[in-house]
Amino acid sequence: MDRLLLALELAGSMGVALLLREHVRALVADRLGDGSQRRFGWLRLDPRPKLDPLGSLILPGLIVILWASGAGYQPPPFAYAKPMPLEPSWLRRGERDAAWVALAGPLANLALAVVIGVLVRIPMTPEAARATAIALYTNVVFFVFHLMPIPGLDGAHLLARVLPPRARHTYENLGEYLPLFVLLVFFLLAGPLLGIVQGLSNLVCRVVAGVPC
Repeated sequence: MDRLLLALELAGSMGVALLLREHVRALVADRLGDGSQRRFGWLRLDPRPKLDPLGSLILPGLIVILWASGAGYQPPPFAYAKPMPLEPSWLRRGERDAAWVALAGPLANLALAVVIGVLVRIPMTPEAARATAIALYTNVVFFVFHLMPIPGLDGAHLLARVLPPRARHTYENLGEYLPLFVLLVFFLLAGPLLGIVQGLSNLVCRVVAGVPC
């Protein structure tokens, strides 16, 4: 029963973190002049337009199973959605607004982590403390991981904006291989990058909650 509860808490934390970041990204893009998110249903409460089969369902599901089973390898909580519809030419300030759209998702997760970090400092039952700690860890990892320069993630969109045109075009086109990059990072080359993510996540947790993740 305890492991089942852990699985539900982790799945719920990842679901909330993912839908929050995608809704905020769509809202920011809409406010900055691009209306494509509204037309494609990204501003509705229905999550289905955002869900990617691998990134939103299969990968998080595997992570939940590994955590709940007590496996020796427990990857950090992570998920991603379908590429959000975006027409940069419709944004009022072009590249500057596009950078804000890329930052909106990670900042949404960081803002939620700050709120949860306040709650972590409040005395609570062991069960509530564990659920709160999982929610904190999940949002901090989402913040850090989505800023990694992996093609297809927000960090890559930000980095692409300072590259020369030809390199930028090549780099952005690699985003279509995001599922392959994620599988490599999580299951074949897990050590180096996930070590960086864990180290940075612990640093952010200390800042927002006063404790490591």
